[in-house]
Formats: sequence, structure tokens, C-alpha cells
Amino acid sequence: MLLAVVLVLGTAGYVIVGLDLFSAIYQTAITITTVGFGEVSGDDEVDNAYRVVTLVLVLLGASTAIYVVSVLLETVVEGTLNDNLRRRRMQREIDHMDHHVIVAGGGRVGRAIAAYVYRLGAPVVVIDRALPSGDWLVPVIAGEATDDEVLLSAGLERASTLVSALDTDADNLYVTVTAKALRKDLFVVVRTSTQANEPKFLRAGADRVVNPHEIGGSRMGALAMQPNVAEFLDEVLHDESHDVAIHEIDVAFDSPAIGSTIGELGAAQGGAMVIAIREQSGRYTTNPPPDLQVGSGDVLIVLGNAEQLASIEGRFVRRTGLHRFRGAPIADPGS
Repeated sequence: MLLAVVLVLGTAGYVIVGLDLFSAIYQTAITITTVGFGEVSGDDEVDNAYRVVTLVLVLLGASTAIYVVSVLLETVVEGTLNDNLRRRRMQREIDHMDHHVIVAGGGRVGRAIAAYVYRLGAPVVVIDRALPSGDWLVPVIAGEATDDEVLLSAGLERASTLVSALDTDADNLYVTVTAKALRKDLFVVVRTSTQANEPKFLRAGADRVVNPHEIGGSRMGALAMQPNVAEFLDEVLHDESHDVAIHEIDVAFDSPAIGSTIGELGAAQGGAMVIAIREQSGRYTTNPPPDLQVGSGDVLIVLGNAEQLASIEGRFVRRTGLHRFRGAPIADPGS
């Protein structure tokens, strides 16, 4: 706008001193851009009024043009440099990650997933089509999650879990197939908008398939029918202000707790409560008896406060004060 105002004023000044409109525009343009083509009028037509207009235009117009160009260049260069610096900084952070969670999709569902994983203390990387504005708490990679190179740049070879939360089932299915082709042992959680597509995702290699709409409807129904139960579970799973949480403990093949009973682990003496055990076959044993032995490959679902959870987890990993996420220690969310 500033440059346009100077151009209009310069043109008007030259018209006043006797140039036609086109010549006035031309003379104004070559003056404020300092190209030095010379004056349009002949020497006998250049008087003091003409020179005054030119002098004012040189001082005002040239400085305005230089200022406008410098601002535009600064905007373009700084924006590009800032984006590049952000990308490089986040990539360095990702390169040092291990046993992290990759969230494909930076929409509302993906953001909620990343925020929840971050609150639990596990490292997380988000893949989105464009680098978001503002500062994120977690690294973000700009690109298509369906691209092999993008998945690898997110540390797929070192990740423990991939959550595909893209908008369409087709994209989520493609991500699942691609990720499983690169990492057969990767734990994959997939979002679907149609429950009928769940068998397709499972055949493609997904370990869990989630329909957010169905879960949201079920939760609202639970609040209508059993509000206290639903609120308690929400507080246990999502509210960090309460000193109670549910953890899952993977029993590794070399765990010192293999062969121990539920009672021996301390659950029967006021410690953390083992509310369920998932065997390797996928079968769940709820409210297991104290004399039930823990086997290799089992997954214990444990309820308790931070101290109780740290105590029972220490029996499995020989390290207290840490919660292990798929084999990697992470900070206790209560600490």
C-alpha cells in the first residue's frame, strides 16, 4: 500500500509539471526503482519544477521501494529459515528417540492421542501433512504418513507403537500395510470410521482397531446408565490429580517374576491390585486368584497408587520408580 501511494503521488506530480499520464507513470517507476534510464522529457522541457518532483521522488520513493523489498525478502527468508530450523531441530530430537509412539495424523483425534501419550511420559512423534503453526510439545514431521521415507524419518525402525489416526479408512489401511511391511513386530493401533472394516485392518496386520464414534457413544451411554462407574474409570485413566492409575506390565521371557503367584507379588497384602491377566493366547483372566502363577508373555493389568505400582513393577524389571512402556522405562506420570 505504501509503494502504491508513492507511485500515485509521483505520477500526479509529473502530470502537473507537464508529462502525459503514461510518461508520468513510466518516469515514476524508473525513478523509485533507481534503474537510471534518464528523464523522459527533453533537456529543454526539464525545468526546476520537474527536478523538484524528481528529487522528492528519489528521496521518498527509492527508500520506500527498498524498504518494501527488504520486508518481503525478510518475510520469505526468515519464514523459510525458521521452518528449516524447526524441522532440523525436531529431526535431531527424533533421531535420539527409542521405543517411542508414532501418531499418524495431526487432527483432533491425533492431537488428543499425542497429548495423552505425552502426559504418561512416553516419547511421541506426530506425522501431519503440514508443519503446524506455533510450538508443539512433541516433534512433528511434515509429510504423508503413507510414504515409507516419512515413516522411517519418524523413527519407525526404533518405535514401539504406531497409531494411525488419519481421516479416511483407506489411508489408515495403507499406513498399516506400509508399516507392517517395514516392521513386522510393530504394535499398530488403527482408527476406523466404519466398524465393518475392522476385519480388513486385522488382516492387514493391525493389532487393535478403534472406532472413536462408537467409543464416544458407548461412553455417553455408560454415563447415562452407570455414571459413577464411568466417572471412576475416566478419573483412573485420564485424571492425573488422583493418586491412582492403571498400568499394564509385560512379563518378559527373562523376568524374575515368572512363576510367582499373584499373592507373592504383594497384590494380596495391600499392594497394587491385579485386576486382570492377558495370556499370550489373548484370553483374559479377570480378578485372578492369589495362587495363580505369572507366565512368560503374560500382561498384567494392575490398579494402584504410584508407590504400589512402582513396587510391583520393580519385581518384574528390577527397577523401581519407573513405568516400562513396551520394554522401555519412562517417567512415572505421578512424579
